[in-house]
Amino acid sequence: MDPLAEAVACGASPQVLQSTAVPDSYVAAHLRKEDVGMFAGVQDKDVRKSLRVGRVPMPRLAPDEVLVAVMASSVNYNSVWSAMFEPLPTFDFLARYGREGGYATRHDQPYHVLGSDAAGVIVRVGDGVRKHKVGDHAVISCMQVDDQEPATHADGMLGAGQRAWGFETNFGGLAHYAIARASQILPKPAHLTWEEAASTMLTATTSYRMLISDKGARIKLGDIVLIWGATGGLGAFAVQLVKHAGGIPVGVVGSQEKVGPAQKLGCDVVINRQEIGMGGEVTPERTIEQGKRLGKIIRREVGEDPHAVFDYVGRATFGISVFVVRRGGTVVTCGSSTGYQHLYDNRYLWMNLKRIVGSHAANLQEQAECNRLFSLGKLAPVLSAVYSLQETPEAVRLVQQNRHTGKVGVRCLAPREGLGVTDPQLREHLGPQRLNPLRTLG
Repeated sequence: MDPLAEAVACGASPQVLQSTAVPDSYVAAHLRKEDVGMFAGVQDKDVRKSLRVGRVPMPRLAPDEVLVAVMASSVNYNSVWSAMFEPLPTFDFLARYGREGGYATRHDQPYHVLGSDAAGVIVRVGDGVRKHKVGDHAVISCMQVDDQEPATHADGMLGAGQRAWGFETNFGGLAHYAIARASQILPKPAHLTWEEAASTMLTATTSYRMLISDKGARIKLGDIVLIWGATGGLGAFAVQLVKHAGGIPVGVVGSQEKVGPAQKLGCDVVINRQEIGMGGEVTPERTIEQGKRLGKIIRREVGEDPHAVFDYVGRATFGISVFVVRRGGTVVTCGSSTGYQHLYDNRYLWMNLKRIVGSHAANLQEQAECNRLFSLGKLAPVLSAVYSLQETPEAVRLVQQNRHTGKVGVRCLAPREGLGVTDPQLREHLGPQRLNPLRTLG
């Protein structure tokens, strides 16, 4: 560790942190531009071959930014896309951003530091930062927005300048240090460890906007919500949100081994994909057949068709989602992990007055509301494994192969798990099972 990182790890005062020099370089999980194209013609695009962990230069700080010493981060699927250089190399995003000029030019580098989640200690603030100070414990939002765009002030996600931090920008969270705008910073929930706090912002806030926000499905007390991938990083938070909103979560999982975890998260009903006969080619005939089978199971278990469907799986599930949601119901989607080209029978949409809502991440207010739920102990992290920063390629590979449940954490500067708790009373009150429903710590 460099002297500043050592000071952070030792819990040094803000005065000591401010007086300790920022290093010229730092350790980060990153990609190299020279490796773009390495997977051409390769069937298994093994991200362990493209991801590197090593030193990169420390960028200068813009007036509206903060420098965070990252204690922990976590893996999101966008790091898988980045490391596969698909659907586009993220260096294309960085080059486009750099052409804006000014401080944006820093992002266009021959390396890309990944990571769209982080929790840590603020060690520097830009001259224009008012709400945050050195020494603050913080979590970082996954979205960078342009506050000079009019649309941003209606909804941060509508601005053309919004970018996924650590995916469409450089200097992300899978590193010893990260740079973020002040408008990305929220207070770390005091009862959570570093790795728990670092695993919530991207997926939980995305789920919040999809289900709770007036920009999404707007679920209400008693609503039946079908959740595809109910033990995944998004689905595991969706289950909790539906349950706390007074709804009835119906989860679909990919194997019998995931039925128990889905029940532990709060699903009233859990359906194994094999019961629906999923897999193989997506055709109109098979989609209707699978939709009828799924609808029959849901009606048998809860008596009604779902009011809303939470779908981030994409091509493999979307036609079924449109078919199975009730008349006047809503399908809300934020991704397409099985393919972007969706096939569905439009008759079931228009003739039954159903809605499809596209959703992407969350604006700062939605993030703050979701973070508040964690701070109150109403929502729980869904970590299932934690790796060291040096093991980041293995952690991303685990997610690439869908061999995980919930979220996969990464320790960055935290020397061991379990650190960072400043409200032990709330933690003790909640208990380990409520804090880590998908993980048993030895």
